[in-house]
Amino acid sequence: ATSTPEGLQALKATFAAALGAAGLSGKETAVFYEDAMNSGYGQSCRGYYLLTWLGYPKIKVLNGGFSAWKASGLPVSTEAATPVPATFPTLPTTDVMLTQADVQAALGTDTVLLDVRDVDEWIGDSSSPYGKDFAPRKGRLPGAKWVEWYRFMKPSAQGPVFKTPDEVKAECATAGIAPDDTVYLYCFKGARASNTFLALKQAGFSDVRMYFGSWNEWSRDESLPIETGLPVAKSTKKPSLALAA
Repeated sequence: ATSTPEGLQALKATFAAALGAAGLSGKETAVFYEDAMNSGYGQSCRGYYLLTWLGYPKIKVLNGGFSAWKASGLPVSTEAATPVPATFPTLPTTDVMLTQADVQAALGTDTVLLDVRDVDEWIGDSSSPYGKDFAPRKGRLPGAKWVEWYRFMKPSAQGPVFKTPDEVKAECATAGIAPDDTVYLYCFKGARASNTFLALKQAGFSDVRMYFGSWNEWSRDESLPIETGLPVAKSTKKPSLALAA
């Protein structure tokens, strides 16, 4: 789906039907998990993000994923559950979902555009995690800052888990991002940025939103501006003064 109003309405209808078929009526707590937090590009967190957008009241993510569950010696089953279909609640969507127009309006403002893609995408060597030339253009949003999504996780005996709130704040501080900043996240199509969305929310960042269409949508519109090539830091050195002879 695109980030147009029509595209977002179609996305809402698709997930409301799928989640209702999975038995979610608004009374149940939805717990998302994947094999490991770094194995599916943040898939479990994308579920968390989408339900947050849809206004669902009870959502959790299994930190560490299924591998951490097994490593802790907790019970597992090979039997498939048979959910009783329910009517997914019709609730007002929240403001965590950004449109392409929202991002365009933020260019050149104090809003932090945070790119969390892998380094080869950030420097413009690859257009996507699906191949270098999967998308038509390589680069990044103008003025974006970068913290690779992996940096919000750390190893543990059970596998990768989220860093502590203080550690997450420290990672953001390296890019000049503070907890009271307005932060607009993007990746390629919303999975990795969802992982970061949850990490920042857990760390107390007050205004975090995501451009779900991300680079997959932005790169396909040739009229939209991008930065290409290697990022170049602006020099902070003061010019030297020439002494009179």
